[in-house]
Amino acid sequence: MKFRNLREQFNLPLKFWIVTLIAFINSVSFTIIIPLLYPYAKQFGLNDFQASLLTTAYALPQFIGTPVLGRLSDRLGRKPLLVVSLFGTVLSGVVAAVTPVAWLLYVARMVDGFTGGNTSIASAVVSDITTVEQRARAFGIFGAVFRLGFVAGPALSYVAQQLPTVGSVTSLGMSFLVGAVIAMFATILTIFFLPETLPPSEKHQFRLSLNDFGFIRIFQSAVRPKLGNLFVLTFLSGSSFTIFTFAFQPFVLEVLNQDAKTLAITFAVVGMVGFISQVFALEPLRKKFNLIDILSLSLFARGITFLLIPTFPYLTAFFIIIVIFGFVNSFPMPLIDSILSLNSTQREQGEVLGINASYLSISNAIGPPISGLLVSFGYKIPFWITGVLTVLTACFAFTLKSNFKCEGKGSRE
Repeated sequence: MKFRNLREQFNLPLKFWIVTLIAFINSVSFTIIIPLLYPYAKQFGLNDFQASLLTTAYALPQFIGTPVLGRLSDRLGRKPLLVVSLFGTVLSGVVAAVTPVAWLLYVARMVDGFTGGNTSIASAVVSDITTVEQRARAFGIFGAVFRLGFVAGPALSYVAQQLPTVGSVTSLGMSFLVGAVIAMFATILTIFFLPETLPPSEKHQFRLSLNDFGFIRIFQSAVRPKLGNLFVLTFLSGSSFTIFTFAFQPFVLEVLNQDAKTLAITFAVVGMVGFISQVFALEPLRKKFNLIDILSLSLFARGITFLLIPTFPYLTAFFIIIVIFGFVNSFPMPLIDSILSLNSTQREQGEVLGINASYLSISNAIGPPISGLLVSFGYKIPFWITGVLTVLTACFAFTLKSNFKCEGKGSRE
């Protein structure tokens, strides 16, 4: 009864809540390894730079594979490609948990990356089943629930490390194993409870060409009329953000002189504030303002928080700033997905969202190594640089206001 009332309150179809639940479970299986990836790399004797490349080993293959999965989902349907993508996470988690050598850990991360298009395919499902009027609200809720996994994941990682080890799996490896089990649960939900959402008339005969795998097609999309600007915006926003995320942990540990417990609390605070802001703040803002205006302001505020963190390197100030960061940081990607969805046809939804996810993936691949180099010059340097870059990205976003159809008061006046 409560679930039915919630569905009626938000006026969204049941299939939306099913795919959102699947996305939440998937986000938990992904974020469960975030607190342990660095120390797990240290168990294999990897240095700091080599450890940072574990992120690149995931993000770069994701950059290549996500648009392929997106295009295939436009041809074969969303459900089979979502199942393949989720099962890739299952396989990679098991391999990472049991591997005795470092190179297999990189292989596991690459497998997870190549099949890492589940979020973009789930986003295409949301586009399939919602109307234009529902879409921004649906993406806001979808993103909020997905972000809630960033609260549950690190907490479950701690719990997983307390479980009895299995065979050669270490306590840190147990988190990978638990993540694989969670991803398998999402796979089962998809198989038995999520119906196909792509209309039969939109499906095409199976074919796979070299163009589906080419970097050229992805890079050419940057000059695609109108939508190319949004792909570039995703890349700029993602790059500046991942520079911050890699520098974040050594700053907390070395500058603020805190421990892993503080890091876990910080992850939880950011995730919870982000969840609240997406569920309760995005929709009222969307009704009053143009989506580009909200996007620009949120990016600008995020850049300011990056600049404030090294300016006031004290624990109390840090948590005040991080709460503000958590609130504004939850907006950019759902807003970009909404704008892309509103300005593309149903037939190209999967491809467009897949290409956008690829730009986010390549930004995730290059951000950590850049940040690692910047950290060598000082723990505060990455924050100054990414703060300035994010403010400039906000200015770029604002210049796009007249180019796109957007919901909200600002787009109708």
